Amino acid sequence: MSFFLERSELRDIYHKVVAGERISDADGLRLFESKDLNAVGAIADFVRQRKNGNNASYIINRYINYSNYCILSCQFCAFARKRRDADGFQYSIEEIVEMARQAIQLGITELHIVGGLHPSLPFSYYTGMLRALKALDARLQLKCFTAIEILHLAWLAKKSVAETLAELRDAGLDSLTGGGAEIFRPEVRSAIAKGKESAEEYLDVHRTWHKLGGRSTCTMLFGHVESLADRVDHLRQLRALQDETHGFTGFVPLPYQPENNQIPIKTPPTGFDSLRTIAVSRIYLDNFDHITAYWIGLGLKLAQVALSYGADDLHGTIIEEKIFHMAGATSPQLQTETAMIKAIREAGRVPVQRNTFYEPIRTMADSEPSKPEPPSNRPKLLDDNLATA
Repeated sequence: MSFFLERSELRDIYHKVVAGERISDADGLRLFESKDLNAVGAIADFVRQRKNGNNASYIINRYINYSNYCILSCQFCAFARKRRDADGFQYSIEEIVEMARQAIQLGITELHIVGGLHPSLPFSYYTGMLRALKALDARLQLKCFTAIEILHLAWLAKKSVAETLAELRDAGLDSLTGGGAEIFRPEVRSAIAKGKESAEEYLDVHRTWHKLGGRSTCTMLFGHVESLADRVDHLRQLRALQDETHGFTGFVPLPYQPENNQIPIKTPPTGFDSLRTIAVSRIYLDNFDHITAYWIGLGLKLAQVALSYGADDLHGTIIEEKIFHMAGATSPQLQTETAMIKAIREAGRVPVQRNTFYEPIRTMADSEPSKPEPPSNRPKLLDDNLATA
């Protein structure tokens, strides 16, 4: 491939990357604007190989949305509901513990828990939930709450963000989620999520968590009303915070889902755009070890292709993903671990089961057989809700 890259308009960026030099914002924009997707992908694949070898990871986890009641009304969100809405929901701590108990039987290592900004749940609900889940299984890693949820919880607790995070950590919080980043440019953020926290607030929550010794992921919602320059600006701010704290474990680009919300667009993100965004992110975010191809938003087949365009992770075996599907995602809600391993192997990668912090739990050699499918006599609830995201 280097033969073709030497003849590409991107050869100067390729040489920078090979030399281990950091690309500039202008370079990032050139990569986004290039129509030579294969060249961009080849550069990204070089970075992936250098950072992670031939491994590609996934996690066995479950998503739980404790409630979709929310005091905000973000224009792009199809998940949030008001108390008056018939399809709003709220789970008790006991119900959440039971969901976790069932998921543990499937071998999950992580619970990923987020929800709306609930108008009336007390701070003790959230700390009580964390403690109850840790009491169920102390080995279970709890990846919970977006930055805007942390700001909401700090307001509920009448504490600083640092004090709130410390209390949540002591109750059992292992990692923050990366959701809610959307796009950092203020004008775009106002157009799609008016009233949500600012980019500075999002970054400061993660900065504070990192300074407490915590780790987190981060995201970017792309393919709506933002420009390509806005995407570079977003990546720049994430790269700068990573330089400062080294607290991000991975980056997850999220393709916008245009259905069922207030900012419909003519064309949702294409496969070309999704692969390009993953590839440019891999090249630009030189201080990130991992880039995730979020198959719930991409579909498993495109996510599989993304493993050759800079991604080294497919995310996890999630149960009951609601947010993307309420926004119109048509990917299935049932992907077994066997399907994940098969997709990784078909892409020519070595499957690695990881934990919340992208640390390997099990590396599967080519000769190792996939785990058998779960028995067909599982409870119907689990069959209905098992998903990989």
